[in-house]
Amino acid sequence: MGKEFNFYRICYFGHFDPEYSRNRILIKGFKENGFEVFLCNYSSKPSWVSGFKLIKKLLSLKGNFDFLMVGYSDARRDVLLAKMFTRRLVVWDAFYSLYDSWIWDRKLALPKSLKAFYYWFLDWLNCKLSGRILLDTAEHIDYFIKEFSLKKAKFIKVLVGTDPEFFQPVDKKDNSVFTVGFWGKFIPLQGIEFIVKAAKILEANIDIKFKILGSGQEFGKVKKLAEGLKINNFEFLPRVEYKELPQFIASLDVCLGIFGQTLKTQRVIPNKIYEAIAMAKPVITAETPAIRELFTNKEDILLCRASDPEDLAAKILQLKSDSIMREKIAQNGYRLFESQCRPRHIVERLLLSLNI
Repeated sequence: MGKEFNFYRICYFGHFDPEYSRNRILIKGFKENGFEVFLCNYSSKPSWVSGFKLIKKLLSLKGNFDFLMVGYSDARRDVLLAKMFTRRLVVWDAFYSLYDSWIWDRKLALPKSLKAFYYWFLDWLNCKLSGRILLDTAEHIDYFIKEFSLKKAKFIKVLVGTDPEFFQPVDKKDNSVFTVGFWGKFIPLQGIEFIVKAAKILEANIDIKFKILGSGQEFGKVKKLAEGLKINNFEFLPRVEYKELPQFIASLDVCLGIFGQTLKTQRVIPNKIYEAIAMAKPVITAETPAIRELFTNKEDILLCRASDPEDLAAKILQLKSDSIMREKIAQNGYRLFESQCRPRHIVERLLLSLNI
């Protein structure tokens, strides 16, 4: 796409929260690459009123932008609005499939139900209407291509990354206890039950403690499992504000990724892994095709078998006993973040794919 103005300007459009990490990172990256970003958005629940106001904001720009980005949100009607009222290139930050996440990963409705068809149709329609689609891994892109019968040329791989303004290396203050931690939503993708079982295996190691921060769909199930196992080295912590998360991560010796049995686990690199490496923390996560796209086992991450608490426990012990490996993985992970995962780097590669 050729440049038609004396500046680069992006219209960031839709029902999205600009402070949500995914949107914040891309918006920051565009600005760091010299773009003027016009936020044409509402973070409230979509309605006829907010939709009308979005269209009014969009029309007021009179097309004076290089392309329109539909920001990440679960409001999957925004691509249709954008397509109806602009002739500029529409780029959709899909981030993930609602159909895949809500039907197959979280199992919130039956696969052949009307709700399942509705989510599938929303994903399919947005893909068809978008000029380009952003997803975080090649595995994720392959899923969209096969599930919605799309061409590969329509997709751009865009890493999730994180914001170094929030997540920076901080020395751990209390070294008396070896602390292993997880944070995130309690959904099947995460496989938190395998973390609980690994903690039980390591219970005899009195100087290893587990901290699990968050809430969500499977919280009751996971807590009941922990209570049934009568674990004494495991602590549940309530969800905290985004700006408070670095303080939690700083208290950890090892950070945990995802370990679930669902197919989505194989396709994504979650936010928490980027947040951990940005703070120079060693990470253990399940070995998946998506993880292998960016990381190298025993160099900048430590991989274990998915859904295998025994192997997870063994890898935790390995990092606890080998401080040299622990430091190597932490520092290499941080170098990887610095070279590839900052907002500026992520958007630089996106702009190259858009020929801007």
